[in-house]
Amino acid sequence: MLFDYDALTTRELRSLSALNDSKQHSAEAREQLYPLVLRSAARVHVVSRCVRGIDDRGLHKTNLAALRDALRGVTADAPPGVLCLVDGFSVAEFERQQRAIVDGDATSAAIAAASIVAKVTRDRYMRRAEELHPGWHFAEHVGYSTPSHREAILANGVSPLHRMSFQSLAYQQLAL
Repeated sequence: MLFDYDALTTRELRSLSALNDSKQHSAEAREQLYPLVLRSAARVHVVSRCVRGIDDRGLHKTNLAALRDALRGVTADAPPGVLCLVDGFSVAEFERQQRAIVDGDATSAAIAAASIVAKVTRDRYMRRAEELHPGWHFAEHVGYSTPSHREAILANGVSPLHRMSFQSLAYQQLAL
């Protein structure tokens, strides 16, 4: 995420001061921050990966590859010397200078903004998934292992959206 701070009003700058790790905000607060982040960002690049690809490569490797693709998308036309801040892990095979910041979503506005965009995008996807896969209550738990999510898996089995490489307690209770 690249910010164009010169294009921001004082009010928008104040609103951005609320940025923090997306998990520290309620869903409603994230939804309120989302359009502000998009308006104030010079460039945003969202990357998604499919369930089967995650199962084939593993979640961590897939996340790092997606992060690299997102960074490439954001910095495609950036001038040389741009420093990329990444949350927690350095990204291999990336041509730009980067700095991995542990708990970056709690200490960097750019990383926190990217966290908001990622979480809101995923939550919206999960709410749409509810329409395509009723019965699993995706809109309610948005993919997190909650009691209602585990109960839905026990009642319905797994959906095409469930990662089979994820060792869920609910999966272990099924005869898969």
